[in-house]
Order: sequence, then C-alpha cells, then structure tokens
Amino acid sequence: MDMDTHMETLTKKTTILFPPDLYDRLASLAERRHSSVGELVREACRVQYSLVSPSGRLSLVDQLGALQLPVGTPEEMERESVGPVERLP
Repeated sequence: MDMDTHMETLTKKTTILFPPDLYDRLASLAERRHSSVGELVREACRVQYSLVSPSGRLSLVDQLGALQLPVGTPEEMERESVGPVERLP
C-alpha cells in the first residue's frame, strides 16, 4: 500500500520520543525502504503484536526467504547455537 493510501486511512495520532541514535537508525532504514519512520513503527507493531493478516504473514515469509543470509544444514546450525551437553553425575 502506498503512502497516500495509508495517509487517508490513518485516524489516530501518538507521539513517540526516541533516543537520537535509534531515530537515526530508523530514519536510515526508512530511507532505504522508501518508507517513513512512522510506517516502520506501524509495521513493527503489527508484527510484534501479531496484528498481521495471513496474507501479510506470507509476504513477511517471502521477504525473509529473499534475504541472503549465511545458513548451513540443520545439524551445523544446531552445533553453532547449542553448546555441548554435559552429563549429570
């Protein structure tokens, strides 16, 4: 949904104060996404509080799948994330 369409449907306003470093990071991310800081915050709220529609969830899964992240086999990832288990005496 483009910014103009969103602006027509927005009816509630709030003020959020951010530390300068966090705001700068959000503003930079918003610029890279051709979005606004407000839209980033709204999307984060939808995701964090499970307010995303089923089609929105699928879109988020697609976005995650498109990321170029280093991954290994499930066994490799488990070894990297879980330390060796020590047996109890």
